[in-house]
Amino acid sequence: MGEHRARRLAATLARLAVREARHSVTSDADQRALLRAREIRAAFEQLGPLYIKVGQMLSTRPDFVSPTTMDELGKLHDQVPPTPFTEFEPVLEAEMGRRWRHYFRHIDVDRPLGSASLAQVYRVWLTDGRPAALKIQRPGIRPLIRSDMALLRRAARLVAAARPQFNAVADLGAMMGLIFESVVDELDFTVEASNMDVGRAQAREFGLLHVPEVLLATPGVLLQDMAAGGSIRDVPAAEFDEEERAAIAHDLLAFMYHSYFVGRTFHADPHPGNIFIEPGLGAYLLDWGMVGRLDRPTSLKLALALINVAQNDGEGAAKAWVEMGMLTEWADVGGFIGDVSTLVPKVATASLEHLNFGIVLTTLLRHSTNRGIKISPVIPMLGKSFANMEGSIRCLAPELGAAGVLRAELSDIVVDLTCEVLSNTYLARNMVELLLTANSSYSQTRTILGQLSTRELQFPIETTKRRTPHVPGAQAVPALLAGLGGGWLWHRWRRGDRR
Repeated sequence: MGEHRARRLAATLARLAVREARHSVTSDADQRALLRAREIRAAFEQLGPLYIKVGQMLSTRPDFVSPTTMDELGKLHDQVPPTPFTEFEPVLEAEMGRRWRHYFRHIDVDRPLGSASLAQVYRVWLTDGRPAALKIQRPGIRPLIRSDMALLRRAARLVAAARPQFNAVADLGAMMGLIFESVVDELDFTVEASNMDVGRAQAREFGLLHVPEVLLATPGVLLQDMAAGGSIRDVPAAEFDEEERAAIAHDLLAFMYHSYFVGRTFHADPHPGNIFIEPGLGAYLLDWGMVGRLDRPTSLKLALALINVAQNDGEGAAKAWVEMGMLTEWADVGGFIGDVSTLVPKVATASLEHLNFGIVLTTLLRHSTNRGIKISPVIPMLGKSFANMEGSIRCLAPELGAAGVLRAELSDIVVDLTCEVLSNTYLARNMVELLLTANSSYSQTRTILGQLSTRELQFPIETTKRRTPHVPGAQAVPALLAGLGGGWLWHRWRRGDRR
């Protein structure tokens, strides 16, 4: 499997190199950039699910790729031609037993509801006549993913070694680790079922939002209730009255804010295909295979940054963002504050019709990378999540203002966070930290006083000459592709193939 994937990767890279050479002769700079971006997207799609996830993540990283490539990678879709149902029957038997057919009255094997590289989805009818959706994992997909992970790990190490200053800010290893963790979770449908339980509990706070019930879950099979309606992209907004349309859109965006800042577990891919709507019923959130998770400090600092954006406070937003990250030796905090102070007044009052609030997050990310401020890799995932949800809501209520919804939900979010702070567990933790601080302060004070009495106290001062190197973010995709090529050559060398 590893040798086959390495050869396919080599062939894909060779095609990219040949086309790039051809375009350099026949195209102007803008046309060449567009053609290159389209071919990179096609290459990711051809290489399969793991590379598609990498491409989708890169589409949220203006600090990694050019705007043209970023826009093109944003069009990545994990869709493949349907596979005959007979190829999935062994999976059903392995996961559900030899009597798996007794679960269903009928399966529509001719028209799959969805066909992706990891799984295929069918409409089924249960023995009691209820409609449901049956998701079946593709046979042989797990060893394929493991092989691709090994190649990408080597590529990331090669790029990190070749561009250490860029990696100091971008942390390719952490980014790849986050993607790998997400894909591994997607390969176990019991994890998706658990994610749906969490999402359903969060959605209960919003009367117009629903998450389908799970009827059966195994690592390779997921059976769930059929969602009503159709994609938010396809159902005409005119089928809803103005009040219902606005209420559904508001609940969807408010749900994401509460997921980010209160629940701290969020749907990472709420694109229009994963949100169904139906007049009189509201919205259904589907496909919970990919979720993101925030720790409490990161969530609170991000909330503060976005609240400052909503309140048109650029300096406050920048300072909260800096607290969320880590400074490199060449970090320019003052320059970053200036960047954000220029950006925020342009976005604080705009509607979704004129602004993608998720892109604001990725713009902050680009500025922070360029200024030497390293940010957790989960933030780009959150930016992708938010941008996808905004794109979905724009289909239904483009006039909705993301900052306005945040301001409207702020009181409820603060109440939830206050209840958390006043919980017994939180108070106990703070008391233990206070005791540790008191004990440490007493010991440190005794040490300082002892050194003063013996004249041993010293104050070392270290001076370093800082420089501000160019951060080559726009070259990240070519560097990654070069790293993949290096990984393939390493693979051949390991196998003794030196021809």
